[in-house]
Amino acid sequence: MKNDSNIQSGRCQCGEITYSLDKEKVISAHHCHCKDCQRTTGSGKATILFIAKKYVDLNGELKFFESKGSSGSHVRRGFCPNCGSGILSYAKEISRIFYVKAGTLDDSSWVTIDSNFFTKSAHNWNMPDKSIKCFEGNPSVISGIKTILKSF
Repeated sequence: MKNDSNIQSGRCQCGEITYSLDKEKVISAHHCHCKDCQRTTGSGKATILFIAKKYVDLNGELKFFESKGSSGSHVRRGFCPNCGSGILSYAKEISRIFYVKAGTLDDSSWVTIDSNFFTKSAHNWNMPDKSIKCFEGNPSVISGIKTILKSF
């Protein structure tokens, strides 16, 4: 049974897309400094929550844009077709894990960042927090396998 105090909601800027998730089911949270995330957010990084797709209740139809990520995976980024807000993304190769954009949460005060990805692409005006784990690129294959296993 779900504990309602764990249910978090989020939305796009115009409200056409809404979602809810159980914060206890979030696998991890990260700052991604890759060039693609910089371009899609218009900032120095994307802050993302890893969570199994089955734990996200999405309302509304996202429009998707697919590109090949710097690590070779095919990343699908979902955004509101009306206002353009980026809501989530996922790698086609591991489609059971969503990367929910933390900035779309109605209340993100509970989010704790676990690590930084693609620190080699970070800008001096938006440097990674060195007090948490930093990866120059994508984390290792072992980390990826652990994330996938947590999605079951």
